[in-house]
Amino acid sequence: MIHPTAIVDPGAHLAEDVEVGPFSIIGPHVEIGAGSRIGPHVVIKGPTRLGERNRIFQFASVGEDCQDKKYGGEPTLLVMGDDNVIREGVTLHRGTVQGRNETTIGSRNLFMAYAHVGHDCVIGNDCILANQVTLAGHVTLGNFAILGGLSAIHQFCHFGAHAMAGGGSIITKDTPAYAMINGNPAQAHGLNLVGLKRRGFSSEAIKALSEAYKLVYRQGLTIEQALTTIESRFQFPETDTFVASIRASTRGIVR
Repeated sequence: MIHPTAIVDPGAHLAEDVEVGPFSIIGPHVEIGAGSRIGPHVVIKGPTRLGERNRIFQFASVGEDCQDKKYGGEPTLLVMGDDNVIREGVTLHRGTVQGRNETTIGSRNLFMAYAHVGHDCVIGNDCILANQVTLAGHVTLGNFAILGGLSAIHQFCHFGAHAMAGGGSIITKDTPAYAMINGNPAQAHGLNLVGLKRRGFSSEAIKALSEAYKLVYRQGLTIEQALTTIESRFQFPETDTFVASIRASTRGIVR
């Protein structure tokens, strides 16, 4: 299962059925779970822990030292769940001791060609990063987040669950859950209604989210006034998530 031209360090731990393609390099302190397939010309540096059934395509760089100038070679981590697809040229960097010490990636995510995930990022499950999406350090993505090609997110920003950014978006503030944003600088353009319907959200929940969105963005209320009104008016887990994503903001939200 390991091509004879691949280099696998004796200190790496690969499940018995892991495939490693030609000319790939697996360093020490790397763990790769069962059913994973590593393509040709891939470099994986540790400490890195990959779950099961991940597929990594050619020329990807996983677990490399980060680009933070404060980084001094410390043995920080990259941890990834299961069933992720890492396409050509993707770069995923480990954490920093000044940050979380770990870059964390969930399961079932798709990283399209040349996407970049910076140090100390936290990525949930079922996210899609289209071609050449760039995440600076310390970025957090909620579950089912979708980022269009060439989008970039500033360091320390939070991008909420089920939110969507159009291609080329420059995101310097936090994005509430379920929102749809676009532009440079990114601006809010409503809810990700198509995504919510595709994922089986009830019509009642979608209606409540639509009204909650209007209270935040279109009624001329302060954020606190809008959130207090939402909390008193709606009793849905979805509106609770929307409110929580705004209350957790430390950079202000995309408007």
